[in-house]
Parts: sequence; C-alpha cells; structure tokens
Amino acid sequence: MADGWQLGEAHRGDDQTVIAAVRRSFGEIYTQYFRNEFLVNHDLPIEVRAFRRSDGWCVFLLLTPWMMARVFLPERDPGLPVPNGWSADERAAASFLVIGPQLEFPLLGETLKAHLNYQPGLGHFLLQPLVQSMQQYESASAVFAAWDEVIKKRDRVMEEQKRECGWQKEVSRREFFGFLRT
Repeated sequence: MADGWQLGEAHRGDDQTVIAAVRRSFGEIYTQYFRNEFLVNHDLPIEVRAFRRSDGWCVFLLLTPWMMARVFLPERDPGLPVPNGWSADERAAASFLVIGPQLEFPLLGETLKAHLNYQPGLGHFLLQPLVQSMQQYESASAVFAAWDEVIKKRDRVMEEQKRECGWQKEVSRREFFGFLRT
C-alpha cells in the first residue's frame, strides 16, 4: 500500500451501501475494543443519520455507544497529507484510536478541521467529535435531541452577534431533518 490517502470501497456504492459499510466497520470496532468497557453506553446503537454527498465527501452523523461524531468519508483522494504513523499499513497494524491527528480541509468554500482516522473497510476518513460522553443518554433519540438543543443555542448566539457561518447552518438544518430519510 502507498503512504498516501487510501480510499475504502464503501464510497463507490449507493448511499445505503456506504451506510451499511460504516455500520459494519464501527460494529467491528465496538466488538473488538468497546464491548466490555465500563464507560461506554451499551444501550446505544451504531446509527448513521443525515447522510448526504457534498463536494466529494460522504458526510453524516455517526452515533456509537462511545461517541457521536460528524464523519467525512471521501469519494476521491482529497489530496490531504497523511501524517507519519497514519498510513494504511501503519494503522492496520496498530490499535484503534478514537481520535487521530487534526487536519484542515476545504469544504464548500470554508476551511474545516477534523481528525484523521483509518479503518480497513472504510479507508482514511475525517471525524469531528460532537459528543464524547454517552453515559447519560437513554436512547439514540435522546442524544439527537440534546444535539438539536446545542444547535439551536449556537444559532441564537450567532444571530445575536450578527455572525453567519453558512456551512454550519446548512449542515445543521440537513442533520436534523435528514434523519427522516435515512
């Protein structure tokens, strides 16, 4: 394998194929690394919501028993550098890390930050942790309802300060109405 960005096979399928590959990959992570962990909420499912394709990325919310995150799975090589220790070969031989090194990347005219990750079934992808303590939630709906409140508060603050962040606003709207379609 090359030292650069490695794409998984999942992005080549239709949306449901990608979602199934993500669920399968994170199910394997749960089984291997989190199944017996005390600080993980074993009542929560592995769930993908708000899936969409945007600017060469599959973008979605991922809920797991150990976190909720926004994931950016590339449809093509994004041309981002792969730091030392994060090649496909190096990661395949290493233990799972929830959060890898932070990278900046362009999306819809803005520069975003997310953490590099790698899974053999998915290839390299980027992850933005949104909620990292899942213990207090009784269900997936409770997690997403709490996140909806965070978004509403952020929108109120941005409106009061007369600030705009078009990318976040559009993503937020899609995330909370998009789950009805996935």
